[in-house]
Amino acid sequence: MNVAAYEHDGPWTDEEYIALGETSQRVELFDGSLHVTPAPTPRHQRISRKLGNLLEAAAEPAGLDLLEAVNVRLRPGRVVIPDLVMARIIDFDEVYVEAADVRLVCEIVAPGNATTDRVLKMHYHAAAGIDWYLLVEQATGVLRLYRRRNRHFVEDSTGKPGDPLTLVDPVRVSVDPADLLP
Repeated sequence: MNVAAYEHDGPWTDEEYIALGETSQRVELFDGSLHVTPAPTPRHQRISRKLGNLLEAAAEPAGLDLLEAVNVRLRPGRVVIPDLVMARIIDFDEVYVEAADVRLVCEIVAPGNATTDRVLKMHYHAAAGIDWYLLVEQATGVLRLYRRRNRHFVEDSTGKPGDPLTLVDPVRVSVDPADLLP
């Protein structure tokens, strides 16, 4: 996709956003504005794959699917692309996964995008009613699991390399951050 595709007057609608098509960049829709980030680094992708493998094995017995980098529609005009999404079984041909079907999202914090992952997206996901938010700190390997309380997230538990994070909801799994890091 070239830069001209992003030239647009006024707020973007969901339909205009979807019409952009697939791209190697992550393009998200925040209240009518596009938020564009470059493709993830190899470190990010390794962490995502290894964590996704662990979460997927736990998701299937719970009747959930683990998806990577899919469009999650939090509300009209607000579409995010979390690194990992744990959702109720959905129609795989739909353009969006609706927030009501999502049980957990995971963001692997990129150095240049940390504020977006820790503040903006966290707020948006809580406001949309998603119960669990998992942050992975690439630099330290720390995993932080947040539980929604009303319209905000509060920290539920943490895991550090050598000190695993244990999830009991929405799935049961233990993750040692040391196993995710290159």
